[in-house]
Amino acid sequence: MRATQSLPFKSFWSRSLDELSRLTNIVVKSENIKGATGPREIHNFQTPESVADCKLLSDADVGGSSTAHLDWVPPPNAIPAATAGDGSDRKPYTPIPGSYARFHGTISLELPTDRREISRTGYAGFRTLDRPPTIFGRGLWDIDPYAYLAMRVKTDARSYFVNVRTESVVPLDLHQHRLFVKKPGQWETVLIKWNDFVRTNHGKVIEPQTGMLRQKVLSIGFSTTDRKPGPYELCVERLWATNDFDEAGVVETDVAEAQLKNKHGEKVKVTWGALEQE
Repeated sequence: MRATQSLPFKSFWSRSLDELSRLTNIVVKSENIKGATGPREIHNFQTPESVADCKLLSDADVGGSSTAHLDWVPPPNAIPAATAGDGSDRKPYTPIPGSYARFHGTISLELPTDRREISRTGYAGFRTLDRPPTIFGRGLWDIDPYAYLAMRVKTDARSYFVNVRTESVVPLDLHQHRLFVKKPGQWETVLIKWNDFVRTNHGKVIEPQTGMLRQKVLSIGFSTTDRKPGPYELCVERLWATNDFDEAGVVETDVAEAQLKNKHGEKVKVTWGALEQE
């Protein structure tokens, strides 16, 4: 896998202080008893450093010709010195409202000529890096108190998956959900029920299904799904966990639309919950 230019996460002690603050807030607000009272941010792309905390992947890793890029895009009125990632006049990880990440490239179905064992290309994606440890242990996302994964996105007319990795006996298992939007080319807030993600391995639905290990989420990412040659573009501003039930809904997805298959190659009927709202 090819990663974006590597920059360090926050320092060990800075991460530990952030986690201590979060845990203290849970106790003070009695959220461990009453439940979460507000959303929890998972990842935002409002800093230049945010794209370096992600990993790119595509069929180029196995000799294919698809390309993948993840660029940080500042707001149009941003002051150049304020958005510099060199630490000149700006403290690292200071949010710059209006900025976002642009995931883009070109899908190619061309097979590598020197690797006959490769029979399928035409994919690209990215995911957040595994969180580094803190003084409290391994860095994992515990999203169990929340019902939904929320995201602020702008897509083209192509199809994408949202992918969630958790600790698993099988490291290549993913929990996947189609990214449904109402207005391609416009910013939308999309909510997906955590319980509606489908466990897969190499794109095949795992049977029997097991619930997501929501206390131990490793990373969240996106990938192309339609395998249509040509350019693609997906913009992401932020990802967060929420219990805002007012934005919840369920969309019935047809078999042809689901694009997931079982180990026998049969398309799987899936009911996926998602609602897109401005």
